[in-house]
Amino acid sequence: MRGVRDLNLLPKAHLHLHFTGSLRPSSLLKLASDIGVRLPSSLTDADPLRVPADQRGWFRFQRHYDAARAVVRSEAAMRAIVSQAAAEDAAEGSRRLELQVDPTSYAPFVGGITPALEIIIDEAKTASATYGIEVAIIVAASRIRHPLDARTLARLAAQYAGHGPGEVVAFGLSNDERAGSTSDFAPAFRLARHAGLPGVPHGGELLGPDHVRQVVAHLKPRRLGHGVRAGEDPALLERLISDGIAFEVCPASNVSLGVYAGPAHVPLRQLIEAGAEVALGADDPLLFHSRLTDQYEIARRDHHLSDHELADLARSSIRASLASEASKRTWLAEVDAWLDDEHHD
Repeated sequence: MRGVRDLNLLPKAHLHLHFTGSLRPSSLLKLASDIGVRLPSSLTDADPLRVPADQRGWFRFQRHYDAARAVVRSEAAMRAIVSQAAAEDAAEGSRRLELQVDPTSYAPFVGGITPALEIIIDEAKTASATYGIEVAIIVAASRIRHPLDARTLARLAAQYAGHGPGEVVAFGLSNDERAGSTSDFAPAFRLARHAGLPGVPHGGELLGPDHVRQVVAHLKPRRLGHGVRAGEDPALLERLISDGIAFEVCPASNVSLGVYAGPAHVPLRQLIEAGAEVALGADDPLLFHSRLTDQYEIARRDHHLSDHELADLARSSIRASLASEASKRTWLAEVDAWLDDEHHD
């Protein structure tokens, strides 16, 4: 019978989660209290953030994120974020978390961007062992900073490149898609690729197919952060799928940022039926109040995906991850076991 298997038990990979945005509101309050900072009530109330998909809406979203990030001022706080993210993901059946971070924001409090990244990497290794989940790191540059900063981050990321827990597995580009010129970030992505780090930039959420084309042409991504609006151009979507570019789809985020009116409007089924590799992600649970399993609940409830289709989504997330082939085989077999379990309620 469809819709009865526990989605928290479905093995999956989580490929789109931001560092500070991964926190629970209660944990953010504790961090703020520890340093005597009062947070805006809108950051800690029960309602998810909802903004229009325009510059004013993005400014409001960014202001909230910046307020949260401003309380992360110590090594202990950084370690707590990584540990909690791993614990939350493990509880939701995630076998692999690829956590995205720009260490620049935390560097002033720990002696620079290198110590900042090393703290995160070290805690990722510890959390992986503690919670039985592979926690890998994506270093992401910001579109609102100078492209030379992106090159600095790419060189830093290259020093810690690998595939396993506590290693840097990819290079990203986040923040407002409308900011900066995509081509200016091409040298940073080239540096990352030469070090074996695939590109996983944001694109195709706030802006449409033309922007996706720019991201693909200049940054040569392995995966697109979001990418949902590529579906507005079927020929482009077909090309992306043919090129093996996966999509990190974050339904709750798309709705909170005003891209779609509701979860049912996110073109999830369109991407799946076109043959895309799709990995559902939570993006920023702190602001959107929606974690990883919630995205699968949206797929079940709003897109009417059967358990077999949900299992295929989980398999897709695992295949799109940057884990070792051995790990992927293990997790894919666990998805089969979830689907074969006839003892669900």
